[in-house]
Amino acid sequence: MSDFELVDEGEGRYALRGAMSFATANAILEKSESLFGRHTELEIDLSGVGKADSAGLALLIEWQSQAAQRKAAIRFDNVPDNLLAIARTTGVQDLL
Repeated sequence: MSDFELVDEGEGRYALRGAMSFATANAILEKSESLFGRHTELEIDLSGVGKADSAGLALLIEWQSQAAQRKAAIRFDNVPDNLLAIARTTGVQDLL
């Protein structure tokens, strides 16, 4: 059993639940690549994320980068407070 679940809610909406950390970020990225590429607009709900660290922030930045390369829009909803704090500390809060 994995420590995360990426749920397709339809029409470019996804919900991420569980851990968004060094232990899971690569697996989440791999799973998202087969799902996100077909959409020009993405909305990712992070309200179900229980654990998040700087690898989770790196994942959000990577998703932003991939979306920009495809000229797709991406929005993150309910970003965990600790990820916002890391983003502010590292000066990348405007990316979120």
